[in-house]
Amino acid sequence: MTQSNHYPNQQRGGRYRTQRQPAEKVQTDVTLGQRFPLTIKRLGINGEGIGYYKHVITFVKGALPEEVVVAEVTAVHPRYLEAKIRTLRKPSPDRVDPRDAYAGEVGGFELEHLDYPAQLKFKQDLIRQALEKYRPTGYQHYDVRPTIGMTDPYEYRNKAQFQVRVIDGHVAAGLYKENSHDLVDLPTCSVQMPVTMTVMRQVVQWLEELNVPIYDEEHNSGIVKTVVVRAAAATGEVQLVFITHTPKFPKKHQLLMKIAEKLPMVVSVMQNVNVDKTSLIWGDQTTLLAGKPTITEELDGLAFDLSARAFFQLNPEQTKKLYRLAREALDLAPNETLVDAYSGVGTIGLSLADVAKEVRGMDTIPAAVMDANENAKRNGITNAKYEVGEAETLLPQWLAAGFDPDAMIVDPPRTGLDDVLINAILQNAPEKLVYISCNPSTLAQDLRELTRGYQVDYIQSIDMFPQTARCEAVVRFTKRH
Repeated sequence: MTQSNHYPNQQRGGRYRTQRQPAEKVQTDVTLGQRFPLTIKRLGINGEGIGYYKHVITFVKGALPEEVVVAEVTAVHPRYLEAKIRTLRKPSPDRVDPRDAYAGEVGGFELEHLDYPAQLKFKQDLIRQALEKYRPTGYQHYDVRPTIGMTDPYEYRNKAQFQVRVIDGHVAAGLYKENSHDLVDLPTCSVQMPVTMTVMRQVVQWLEELNVPIYDEEHNSGIVKTVVVRAAAATGEVQLVFITHTPKFPKKHQLLMKIAEKLPMVVSVMQNVNVDKTSLIWGDQTTLLAGKPTITEELDGLAFDLSARAFFQLNPEQTKKLYRLAREALDLAPNETLVDAYSGVGTIGLSLADVAKEVRGMDTIPAAVMDANENAKRNGITNAKYEVGEAETLLPQWLAAGFDPDAMIVDPPRTGLDDVLINAILQNAPEKLVYISCNPSTLAQDLRELTRGYQVDYIQSIDMFPQTARCEAVVRFTKRH
């Protein structure tokens, strides 16, 4: 799932996986700031270049395979080194100029310097790397298919969630530099849908003109912390959320008047209050300031009402392809029943309800389950229902009550499937199983267990986040008999 398929600020349990675990300790006297020539062999899971200095694995941000760089050490760890490019001696033929000047500073653009066809090959290779590392049964013979990309791999994100701060006397909105709380102002952002940036920049300008108090992290004072803009691709509706430090919101009425006059596409304005000094963006209290509480998005003929905190995939164009891939992989017959685990607001299960006899879904977030059942009602779907709870708890209960699913689709967060759920799947083994993964490492680990009861028919990767190192995949299984 492109972000965990539930509401922001919620975390699921699951196995903790570290990303960098080379085998032996560094036996070298490398120091910070040391420079050395390095040939880059491949890309790591976060899109950084990987080379070997005196047999020690070295991660170089921004470097590409086949490049020769002079690397400068930025961090020394017991088992690996981190470095930056000091000099690029031999560039890769796949290196391109990024569209965004700040691509190397903030997350979400880490592969913008890599030609798009090479990005797609890298994402297919990520899956192969993960399989080779964890070696699930028969992995050498898996059909790992080429990554399905976008015709135009820009302007796809339907949601901008930017921190707001004052920099040099001006109101700035953007993202933090990686591993810091230094804000980078983003006047443009090539991966965002243009309307999200139009609304964002106009609102930031008004916040400055009206002298609205902006949050100061150091002193834990001020009002506006974050601005969230979400657009519905199908209807053109836009929702704007101000996340504030206090319920008080000075100049609110002047601001709302300007929005109504100049930004007619904004049909929903909300305020979310988060009084805590925390890394979590959202607070618990959300109120309607103007317009309606939701915007309406459409997906394959279904309409979804999205409240401020409801999860929805961030790339609408690729989401349609993703759900069609899931439909093809399940190949449901009209008399077959389906379990939709980690169901979120029901987007996947509801998109399959027309080809299933019955859909049952579950999620641990009550608000998501309520939205899923409302979305079913809104679309006149009577053969789908959603319950609050963990899949590993509800599935055995449903089975004990006589519900015997023919098929199951799982779309877990980045931590992968819970061990208890894997055991429940293997014990009750539905004929058909499809796994949507957003993390090749946890997928490969889960395959080690799942292949005890299933064989892997194919792994089809799809690029939900161009210009990043994130990779999504659909896996189709056949039950072993």
